Amino acid sequence: MEQTQEWGARFDGGFGDVTRARLGAEEYLNRLARASPPATPEYRDDILLVVSELVSNAIQYAPGPIELTMRKAFDGVHVTLGDTSITPPAPRPFHPGTGKGGGIGWYLIHTLCDQVSVVVREEGKDVHAFLPW
Repeated sequence: MEQTQEWGARFDGGFGDVTRARLGAEEYLNRLARASPPATPEYRDDILLVVSELVSNAIQYAPGPIELTMRKAFDGVHVTLGDTSITPPAPRPFHPGTGKGGGIGWYLIHTLCDQVSVVVREEGKDVHAFLPW
């Protein structure tokens, strides 16, 4: 398979992994853009934001290692984040202006993605996100 078609990395689940995952995803998208530019530059930024949110949520709610894969599909990019929790993500109340953070990530992921699905496995779950490219 061509190097630009797929990328993946495994992380231990530490806080620095958000940055490492985003940098790896950015490098992959840069290679992909050279071979097949996105329809609009915002698509690249949206994918990086979704990657950051997925990894952040996994680190916060699922102890242990995480695995991130990205794959070019027909007209988009398929992002998969595997973690160790069998609990599917769920929206939390978002209270802007209260000083209490959180609650917006899952909504943001659903807003930016064409499709989002969760597959629970015996040893964890995979969150699949498909975004336009």
